[in-house]
Amino acid sequence: MEPRFAALTEGEVVESSDRVRMAEIFDIPLTASGAPVTESSSMRVAAVYACVTRIAGAIAQLPIHVYERVDGESVRVEHPYWWLLNEQPCPVWSRAAFWEFIVAQMLLRGDGIAYIVRNRAGQVTGLIPWPRGRVQIEVVHGATPRDPKRLKYFFQDDEGNFGADQDDVLHFPGFGFNGKQGMSVIQWGARNGIGIAIRGDEFAGKFYSQGAQPQFAVKTPGKMGPDLQDQFRDAWVKKYSGNGPNGIPLILTEGLDVKELTMSAVDAQLLESRQWQVLDIARAFGVPGPLVGEMDKSSSWGSSIEQLVLGFSKFTIGPHLTRIKDELNRKMFRTYRYYSVHNRDAMLEPDAKTQSEFLAKALGGPGTQGYMAVNEARRNKGLPPIPDPRFDRPAIAGTKSPPGGADSKETTDETDS
Repeated sequence: MEPRFAALTEGEVVESSDRVRMAEIFDIPLTASGAPVTESSSMRVAAVYACVTRIAGAIAQLPIHVYERVDGESVRVEHPYWWLLNEQPCPVWSRAAFWEFIVAQMLLRGDGIAYIVRNRAGQVTGLIPWPRGRVQIEVVHGATPRDPKRLKYFFQDDEGNFGADQDDVLHFPGFGFNGKQGMSVIQWGARNGIGIAIRGDEFAGKFYSQGAQPQFAVKTPGKMGPDLQDQFRDAWVKKYSGNGPNGIPLILTEGLDVKELTMSAVDAQLLESRQWQVLDIARAFGVPGPLVGEMDKSSSWGSSIEQLVLGFSKFTIGPHLTRIKDELNRKMFRTYRYYSVHNRDAMLEPDAKTQSEFLAKALGGPGTQGYMAVNEARRNKGLPPIPDPRFDRPAIAGTKSPPGGADSKETTDETDS
């Protein structure tokens, strides 16, 4: 994308060190703190990096199952697109890297874009992720205002450019899609918070690089000549100074006095402000504090890690999965017959004790109505099925379970009927 030079007048010369003017020339938004918030600068903030990796990593680890509607029921099937969605979208990208990149673009740029490669029969043979900054989206209007609009995508690469219709592009928008693009979290929900965090990191780095010492002055009762002042400064620097200008004292002669030159880190509340920015950024991304390493504040989502993960899965990951699922189904399958669904249980897998109690009730333990067959439970755990049709049916309340079932007793004729 070519930069916009609307802020540069003819003949004007701008120094590259002038951050504000350079940001205006290249249309980089600045925050109230003066820090430019971009995709790369935001990811240098630890809180942003943690939030993006948590959300992207959670989505990338969820398998995508393909189902077929048969006589009003959904049946999980083996579909050729399963390989693209779960193993290798294209020869260069693995499944995990592909989805992490797409989700990161959704959060940082507002849209995740992937070009759909099709053969002559129209079947999908590959999915190529594309940086949002190298895709230009245009709205194609119909002949009249009543006609539906379409989107045209122009992809830019070092080797050339090409255009594609919306049917050949997977467009995963973030929240706030307006018919053309979604809303970036770093530009809408956490722009000023990230800017303050960037400035806080810079201040902390300078503070500690200068020996973690504030500026100060030395007062003398009489007068010191320039040579004597230089000798005093050199001796002071050799013994006490850090690696920056703050370690060089200011010498006040002839009775001059000064109360304070700079604020200390405690006076500026550096640690408190940086801690607050972590929570502010995590709030914008929808990630509870403990999941990004902030353990000092309690969360309204619950106190246990299980409750936090449950709330994170439902309120943060859930909307992203819905948008991804909708785009996959309408662009890749384009039919009522087949559809894809994320297996969210992969992220909510409980501990061994809780899992055993869950399976005991699902299989029809004492006093419960079974709704899951033994072979179904084994399939979910990656185990081969038992070659017996009795294990393909859930246990019925009031009857005995199949051999090896909840009560591990032999099946009666009543069970087989």
